[in-house]
Amino acid sequence: MNFLPDRKKLQTICKAISVLDAILSPEWEYRYYSYNNQWSDDEEFCEMRDGSGDHMLILFRQDGCVINGFAHEYEQPDKGQVTFGLPPIFEEFIFGEPVKTIGTTFCIWTTEEKNWQVGQIDHPENNSEEMLKIFDGNPQTYVDWATAYFEECYVESGIPLETVEKIYSGETLTKKLVLTIVEELEDWEQLEEDLNEMGYPYDFS
Repeated sequence: MNFLPDRKKLQTICKAISVLDAILSPEWEYRYYSYNNQWSDDEEFCEMRDGSGDHMLILFRQDGCVINGFAHEYEQPDKGQVTFGLPPIFEEFIFGEPVKTIGTTFCIWTTEEKNWQVGQIDHPENNSEEMLKIFDGNPQTYVDWATAYFEECYVESGIPLETVEKIYSGETLTKKLVLTIVEELEDWEQLEEDLNEMGYPYDFS
């Protein structure tokens, strides 16, 4: 948990990896990461689904951020302990849907710039470190992961680190940038819809 960035940086990374996933996997159901900047009037949302039962749901608010993780191969602890000390502003999200149905093996939150908090943890083995390491802020971490996960979905020369760095820094996405990652993109309108939902800047003119 110590390697987690501050919540603003985390939000930037969540958007970046969701943009990259959208380019590499036009079909939403095969993506790992997705982002919605219109979850509610004042909340944004990032989701991770690995297709095998693991989930990570992240809520971003102006006054804080909370991460709910579910690792299906680990025993689900008492939720009251895992969320002990959880600020009231996160209760609706953590105890409502879809979190309630998915489950909780770890919960991390902050209402400050950083200073991430956890509840009372009796079983530290919950796969949180593995699931959270994508957020280390290093674009190479995404390249390494996506190279294995999206095998043969990208250009023959591999996912270019330089492009990933630009997206991590929030650079406006262009068709030229997209085509450094994939040979061709069949549905530019779909990508535009995805980018609008994420709130990520683009210019495909």
